[in-house]
Amino acid sequence: MTREAHAYRLCNCNKSMPLDAAGLQRALGLDRRPQIHTELCRQEIGSFQAALKQERCVVACTQEAPLFTEVAEAADAKTALRFVNIRESAGWSREATQAAPKIAALLAAAGLPEPEPVPGVSYRSGGALLVIGPADAAIAWAERLAGELDVSVLVSGAAPGAELPIERRYPIWSGRVKSLAGHLGAFAVEWEQDNPIDLERCTRCNRCIAACPEQAIGFDYQVDLAKCKAHRACVKACGPIAAIDFARTDRARAERFDLVLDLSAEPVLKVPQKPQGYLAPGRDPLEQALAAAQLARLVGEFEKPRFTVYNERICAHGRSQKTGCTRCLDVCSTQAITSAGDKVSVDPHLCAGCGGCATVCPSGAMTHQYPRMSDLGARLKTLLSVYAGAGGKDACLLLHNQTDGRELVARLARHGDGLPARVIPVEVLHIASVGLDAMLGAIAYGASQVVALSWGTEADEYGQAIEAQMRYGETILNALGYAGRHFALVRAEAPRELAQALWPLAPAQPAARAATFNLSNDKRATLEFALEHLAKHAPTPQREIALPAGAPWGRVAVDAGKCTMCMACVGACPESALVDGRDAPLLKFIERNCVQCGLCAATCPEDAVALAPRLLLAPEAKQEVELNRAEPFNCVKCGKPFGTKQMIESMVGRLSGHSMWQGEAVLNRMMMCADCRVIDMMEKKGEVSVFDAR
Repeated sequence: MTREAHAYRLCNCNKSMPLDAAGLQRALGLDRRPQIHTELCRQEIGSFQAALKQERCVVACTQEAPLFTEVAEAADAKTALRFVNIRESAGWSREATQAAPKIAALLAAAGLPEPEPVPGVSYRSGGALLVIGPADAAIAWAERLAGELDVSVLVSGAAPGAELPIERRYPIWSGRVKSLAGHLGAFAVEWEQDNPIDLERCTRCNRCIAACPEQAIGFDYQVDLAKCKAHRACVKACGPIAAIDFARTDRARAERFDLVLDLSAEPVLKVPQKPQGYLAPGRDPLEQALAAAQLARLVGEFEKPRFTVYNERICAHGRSQKTGCTRCLDVCSTQAITSAGDKVSVDPHLCAGCGGCATVCPSGAMTHQYPRMSDLGARLKTLLSVYAGAGGKDACLLLHNQTDGRELVARLARHGDGLPARVIPVEVLHIASVGLDAMLGAIAYGASQVVALSWGTEADEYGQAIEAQMRYGETILNALGYAGRHFALVRAEAPRELAQALWPLAPAQPAARAATFNLSNDKRATLEFALEHLAKHAPTPQREIALPAGAPWGRVAVDAGKCTMCMACVGACPESALVDGRDAPLLKFIERNCVQCGLCAATCPEDAVALAPRLLLAPEAKQEVELNRAEPFNCVKCGKPFGTKQMIESMVGRLSGHSMWQGEAVLNRMMMCADCRVIDMMEKKGEVSVFDAR
């Protein structure tokens, strides 16, 4: 669909920002000049209503999106509405008069079709809630929530003066949590009864309280073991109820819940990003109240996108119980990714959609699909091409999330100088989802810089991962002669901090010509296209670029003196970077396929393999290059080649001293091919075998 098929509704918001209608017409390729409204959301609302006759309508205002949506629904309009913020993103800025190219770019990107939907992940919560914490707080909140939810309480930790309810309306246990795992609708909790009084058996008759000479038992029906002198008068008073047992053996307990409200001072789940349905407000009464208010909204059936796709075929996590790449495991803040032998397992219910796993994955086995890279690439390409076509220079893409990042950009415009005219904000679900493929792709499309904005709410692992990717990219670009700083992670919590990071930022050198290829969902293919374009137009062309350890490109070095050509490394390589010589004893290497996972080095029994990170931009990176060759060993009986001379000689040398391999006939058998070995064993019937041992 052409941009002319869209209805554009622009408003200068009571003349608070300059809008160039003629410039926007040229930049967007429109047949007629768009009308600039002054109060579209008030007296000029009729213009918006007229636009509802079009198939699509782009409204350059997000503040009044609820109003415009309500008007469209009242008119039963079928128009596809798109909203874009040009006020805080461009119009409210010290450089507002220079922001026309950016405004045109934002409008063009807003008119792109919606990405295709992705599969969903379902949750079902019936409202079974476990409240964990000291008796006073846990029971107080259980009493408040019992009318709305199916409440249970696990008392953990002493709370002097606490009392259990008069009525037994819900289960109350006591103990120490041993494990808590799961997600909304499916939490599994295991705990250990660590107090002599079992609250499930206890009838709350108070006889133990009266009998205890040390007053070590309160109305929470728990024994203060620091006061207890082991008189056991309480045990006698409890009698046949048998709720008190100081030598309890059945300590392990387990139950399943839909929701967990953890009031412990330190959360039971110590992960940076908690799973949905698990709320841990700590001891702060206000935070506890806010958490309790959320619980009622977490009952029912829910769905979220399946954020990642995992292709285990090219995963470099492990082979034959040898561990290679663990980057996705290291970066995941929700523990949604776990090792499963030679592969990894992804729990989509725990995945929060940050995309960090796809960013650090060197092979592309992990792919982030919300949005897909092809959709994000189309957006970046549109933004940068329209910006450049409208006369914009030195475009800087500012990546920010949809929550605090969006708010900070808006606050900068309202309280400060706004964004520089060359800084184009790009909203993503999480900044960690934009990896090196998108960053280098943006530079190939003509961007001068890519800046990621962190407000400090992201886990530390994500910031480190993003900065590592940026270091790889910067090393490559600087080596190719692209001057300046092309990538940056900005940490800012206030408008002033963001302004101090963006306004002094000098433009870096972009590509001389913008690329025309599309970003692909295949990570390695996208990186290859971007690197080829950047290398082709590089101010200082290079054949080879040295990279820091951990980079996803490099070569494999083989010590020919140690290598026995056993080909264990070939079998371990998940990317087909190491290949054998088929009919000849050759070890060959295709550098473009190598992701530097280290499985070849970990698998080699001779310790003959080492990694050497680098980026090879020469044609031989795509060709098979010989690493080692060996003299074939011919069967001593039939003459057929069946191994390498070095491997057979090494095997004979190692086994010749073993008691089971004594005698010339037995050693000769090791130098025979498989067929001749069987024939020889059948012919030598007089030999002693293991079956003859007594």
